[in-house]
Amino acid sequence: MDKKQPNTSIKSWSLEDRPREKLLEKGRSVLTDSELLAILIGSGIPGESAVDLSRKMLQAVDNSLNNLGKLSIKELTKFKGIGEARAIVIAAALELGRRRQVSEAEDIESIKSSKDIFDIMSPYLSDLQVEEFWVLLLNKSNKIIKKELISKGGVSATVVDIKLIFKSAIDNLASSIVLLHNHPSGNIKPSKEDIRLTQKVKEACEFMDVNLLDHIIIANKNYLSFIDEGLV
Repeated sequence: MDKKQPNTSIKSWSLEDRPREKLLEKGRSVLTDSELLAILIGSGIPGESAVDLSRKMLQAVDNSLNNLGKLSIKELTKFKGIGEARAIVIAAALELGRRRQVSEAEDIESIKSSKDIFDIMSPYLSDLQVEEFWVLLLNKSNKIIKKELISKGGVSATVVDIKLIFKSAIDNLASSIVLLHNHPSGNIKPSKEDIRLTQKVKEACEFMDVNLLDHIIIANKNYLSFIDEGLV
């Protein structure tokens, strides 16, 4: 005869250990990532609580919310106990978090450092599974006029047409530009093509009387600045 499984429902836990009640009594900051995710999931499955499911999901992505945010709805539904409805809730919550980052970053009045650029553009580029190339257009005070996606490619590269960069700069009367792209591999080291492209843009900038402020490579939550590294 099979032994009866222990009751792992969150409702069977002591009151202070339940995620929702814990949040109400102690505040959201004291909850772990798995407890916050459990609130989104709502309930567990036979033999596993919502927190158990959350822990397994996070373990599968190296306990990184950044990695979790990269997963598609289809990939999320591959986890045991996560159907399409729950996957949509999780994806929506993570997207709200990303948009909050964007909103906070846009409060920066002007670009003063490579860290400012990273803070502004990290929410756009950190979670992507393909490479994208962007340009920031700035006025004389280094305030952002516009953020523009120039090209989107595959996992390891994207084709960049320099003419499109300068068309955008001229159309928007930009005094300075910042080049940005991501490396989905997580490696922030610039490739030979990255360096060659940056040099070509710099030469064109000198001719067009536009300042190349920097070229930033973003990989997950890290970045490399061509200016900081002396590559421009």
